[in-house]
Amino acid sequence: MTVFPARRAVPSARALPPVAVPHPRVEAPSVLEPVRPTPLEWARRRRAERGARRLEAAGARALGQLDHLGPAWHVIEWPRTDVTDVLDRGQDDRAGFLAIGPSGLFAVTIADHGRARVLVAGDVVQINGKRPPYVAESRRDAKRASKALSDAVGLPVPVTPVLTFVGSGVISVYGLPKDCLMATHRELDRLLVAGGSRISPATAEKLSRVAQHPGTWLNGTYRPTADYRWYDEGRTAADKPAHRR
Repeated sequence: MTVFPARRAVPSARALPPVAVPHPRVEAPSVLEPVRPTPLEWARRRRAERGARRLEAAGARALGQLDHLGPAWHVIEWPRTDVTDVLDRGQDDRAGFLAIGPSGLFAVTIADHGRARVLVAGDVVQINGKRPPYVAESRRDAKRASKALSDAVGLPVPVTPVLTFVGSGVISVYGLPKDCLMATHRELDRLLVAGGSRISPATAEKLSRVAQHPGTWLNGTYRPTADYRWYDEGRTAADKPAHRR
């Protein structure tokens, strides 16, 4: 809106001095109007969305390989990223899940390499000239899951890290890492059952219920004793019969 100064109704006969006309008032932009992202921000957002979709598809391919393991196995989605990691990194660029069955507990980490070639030499994984810390992240996830489950149950619960590659590129292995299993998504089911029977199906069911509870991952606030007992009434861990080999 343009505002002009007030003028007298009857001008005088004398020549009036020139009056400066003010510039039109510029309205301030409304705070409710959305701010358009810059081209660089838009490109970064699109790239992050594509990466998230690729990770989701890779996780689905790995999960599909475990469908025929049977009812004794349980696959649990769990918060693999701590609150501090979310604040530092902004988002979780990893994918994975917990697999619980007669062979034990496994923290599976998904690495989507697409058509790129993968070189593995112990703890070092190289993809497209980069060396992402996949092995270290797998160990850290397994350690965190073991601590959370152990605090909730009250007994030590070991969790084995598993690094799974999803893609069609060639994988060259010059040495496997220690304390971390590794396989492609096509071999994931055979890798998990290769450990044999270490826990009973009933124990696997109980651990899956503990892992499904959100309180397990919130500073160990979940206590399963209110829902069920690990042993029958009047029995303890010492009453469990020993199995001879």
